[in-house]
Amino acid sequence: MKLLSLLSVGISAAYALSISSATPAGASIEYPRTTVENRNNGHGKDKDKDKDKWGNHKEHRRRVVKIRASKSDSDDISSDFLWAIKKANHGGLLHLEKGKTYVIGKKLDLSFLNDVYVKLDGEIKFTDDLDYWQANNFYYPFQKSITFWVWGGRDIRIYGTGTINGNGQKWYDGFAGQEILDPGNTFYRPILFLTDNATNVDVEGIKFLNSPCWTTFLVRTKDVTFDRVRIDAFSTNISALPKNTDGFDSYNVDGFNVFNTEVNVGDDCFSPKPNTTNIHVENLWCNGTHGVSMGSIGQYPGVKDYISNAYIKNVTLLNGQNGARLKAWAGPNVGYGYISNVTYEDVHIENTDNPIVLDQCYFNINETVCAASPSRVNITDVRFINVYGSSSGKEGKVVAELKCSPGAECTGIHLEKINITSPVGSPSEIVCDNITGDIGVDCIPSSEAS
Repeated sequence: MKLLSLLSVGISAAYALSISSATPAGASIEYPRTTVENRNNGHGKDKDKDKDKWGNHKEHRRRVVKIRASKSDSDDISSDFLWAIKKANHGGLLHLEKGKTYVIGKKLDLSFLNDVYVKLDGEIKFTDDLDYWQANNFYYPFQKSITFWVWGGRDIRIYGTGTINGNGQKWYDGFAGQEILDPGNTFYRPILFLTDNATNVDVEGIKFLNSPCWTTFLVRTKDVTFDRVRIDAFSTNISALPKNTDGFDSYNVDGFNVFNTEVNVGDDCFSPKPNTTNIHVENLWCNGTHGVSMGSIGQYPGVKDYISNAYIKNVTLLNGQNGARLKAWAGPNVGYGYISNVTYEDVHIENTDNPIVLDQCYFNINETVCAASPSRVNITDVRFINVYGSSSGKEGKVVAELKCSPGAECTGIHLEKINITSPVGSPSEIVCDNITGDIGVDCIPSSEAS
């Protein structure tokens, strides 16, 4: 499968929401006051004090656009929102006010943005009209992804104290018992926040709640930062828990940063996917997740994938399936590639099934198939430094399992200051298979693990 076909998206005129230029009822635009200081900006010693890091005006120098709030959960203000963000584009600010809810019930193409602030202090809430969203969405072939909206362009700042609510319960109920990667699956669930062809995106302070599927997906994006963000996914139905509600995913991204963030979901906390490079994660808290994962990569036949230059520091991983993880596909019809130059440092892990894991038989590939068609993803220069805490004991005494594929090369794997206990007993065990070179700590083959 060609890379372009994996990334193609149908932002078509047939379904994209269109609006008139008329001002919606209840909308307003407020312009900043003109002062001598403003008029002379750029000529004094403080010429840059009103500029953000991209060289654009800060909040107080921007025109402010407001729209009416929704009167009920069925009061769709999609057209008002699109009108407002067009008015705020090129140097303005869209303000969604505290205590107000703004219901989005139509797909939105926001791929045209250039220097825009969105101050979200209220709540953006998507309708849970499953029939509409199944038929009207933006589709990405990579793992059959769809989304409510696409954000694109450059210099986009979304910040505030508010919430983007995916209203996911009906999606969780409808998907119960299914698998996202099942070839027969046709029940696609929207991603809550997606960028495509975007440069310079900052998301600060807001909360993402109950995404139907992945919470964020960054595609063909350069320099994106999340700071002081909270991600939660909860279900009121114990038989239909949130599934595939990853915190962060990416595809073809250069410059992916996450700081000071909390994630409480039922899948990967942070999981850069193919062709992601220059990753920096610091001060990340994850509860009940599948870990901070590099990958999965190597899924599609004939496609080369890579992940490189990742630094993950000061991470807490609680009550999860995995902790620090590398994952790649194996099987008869998969791709190839590499993961290189990855550092996990100062990682606190508690009650986690697999605290450290290198998995090259990803997605339930059985041992026979994996041995016959091993992964061709090379893994080089990976460091785990100061990883401490406890496993759940599910894997016995094993607290780290590094199993390299016989079809790939795994070199420069280094573990240092590993202090992870198991409730099953001590001493804890570290497993390594097919790893080239000294990993820095004592390890045993999987055949000897207890």
